[in-house]
Amino acid sequence: MFIMRACRLAMIVAIMAALQAPSASAQSLDYEFFKTRVEPIFLKKKPGHTRCYVCHAESNNALRLEKLSPGAKFWTEEQSRRNFETVSRLVVPGNFAASRLLFMPLAPEAGGNAFHNGGRQFASKNDPDWKTLEQWANGPNPAGGKGK
Repeated sequence: MFIMRACRLAMIVAIMAALQAPSASAQSLDYEFFKTRVEPIFLKKKPGHTRCYVCHAESNNALRLEKLSPGAKFWTEEQSRRNFETVSRLVVPGNFAASRLLFMPLAPEAGGNAFHNGGRQFASKNDPDWKTLEQWANGPNPAGGKGK
C-alpha cells in the first residue's frame, strides 16, 4: 500500500514539474521565427474562415492564444512569449501525427483531422501558411540552422 502511494506521489510530482517547465519542443523551436512568421497566421483572415485567433482566444482547448488588448493589432512581447510556450506544446518536431498544430486544422483529405471545430483552415499541405507552420514545427533544418 505504501509503495503504491509513493509511486502515485512521484507520478504527480513528475507531472507537475513537466507542466511548469518549458516543453522540450519549446527549447528546440525558434521563438523569433514563431513571432514573425507563425503568430501572424493566427491573425490572418482566410476567405471562408474565421481567423484562428477569434476562436482560440476564447477557448479552453489546447491552443489558447492570449487576448489582444483593445485596439491592438498584435501581441505584446510578453503575450507572444506565452503564445510561444502554449503553441510549442502542440508540436513534436518531425512527428506530424503528434503535432496537433499541423494535424488539427488540415483538411481530412490532405491527412488532417475531420473534427477541428474551426473547419479546414488548410486545404492541403501545399498551402503556404501550412508550410510555414510545418517549417517552424520541425525545428532546426538539417543543415543545423534555424528556419528562416
